[in-house]
Amino acid sequence: MTESWEILCPAQIDASGPESVSDFATSVGVDSYDSTAAVLADIDQYDAVIVRTTELTREILERAEKLKVIAKHGTGVDNIDIAAASEQGIVVCNTPGVNARSVAEHTLALLFGVRRHLVAADRHVRAGGWDRPSYTGFELQGTTLGLMGYGSIGRETAAIARGVGLELLVYDPHHAAATLPEDTERVNELIDLFDSADAVSLHVPLDDSTRQAVSTEELAALGETGVLINTSRGGIVDEDALLKALASGAIGGAGLDTFENEPLGSGHPLYMFDEVLLTPHLGGLTHNALRRMSRQAAANIRTVYEGGLPDSTINPEAVGQEAHQ
Repeated sequence: MTESWEILCPAQIDASGPESVSDFATSVGVDSYDSTAAVLADIDQYDAVIVRTTELTREILERAEKLKVIAKHGTGVDNIDIAAASEQGIVVCNTPGVNARSVAEHTLALLFGVRRHLVAADRHVRAGGWDRPSYTGFELQGTTLGLMGYGSIGRETAAIARGVGLELLVYDPHHAAATLPEDTERVNELIDLFDSADAVSLHVPLDDSTRQAVSTEELAALGETGVLINTSRGGIVDEDALLKALASGAIGGAGLDTFENEPLGSGHPLYMFDEVLLTPHLGGLTHNALRRMSRQAAANIRTVYEGGLPDSTINPEAVGQEAHQ
């Protein structure tokens, strides 16, 4: 093909991805525009978009008359109106698995941080304190980690957890017991995961079946020493129920990387709890993962440019093609 494409890229993206498609495409960063309105005014000139967390609504997509592919720089596509894209024949694809190790390591980092009171202890030392007994923590070895979801990130988390000495419990209706490793037990109900685990980590996409799936009943089952870890999507957790559980001591703590509304802003009630460790949705943000995501998103665009369909296409039926093999 001799046609030249224009690609709209995030403000921050590893250069290796755009460079890999420079033989047929010119890449433009959203940071080259003065405002969101200016981006929208030009959206109809782009053949492809690489998107991270920006919302691509129906209104935006209906203006994008030339758009052929939306390449998600990551896994979750809840910020993209899939129905609107499908109606316009726009391929939507993602980069599953490329940030699995990064998110999995962050998951365990949050669990370690909560169990050893690292945030509160750090503040205490910085303030001149040395009250060691007040920050006595718990070992992870021999305790049970429950995984809600056993996709690429869940499996990577399990691999690290085994090395730490954690016992593993999985709830995932899409994975039969026979597909799990021998040392990993499966439960059939979500409530059983929370009832049996010492800590539960969430690794599922946000959709109608998972929205606020973790609420009062699940948190009560987790118990007063239990820990909730969320590096998935904030909307999976009922935040009002979580705040009540923390305030009442119904659970022991939480490590949260994602939230229903981001950023949290000033004065959020979660800030009151020393037993809660908060990070700004950075589980997948390592230099290693960003490089892989950039290159894979660009590779997906190349596949569409060459007339194929990426293996990770979300809406193959809607665009009337079979995935590229």
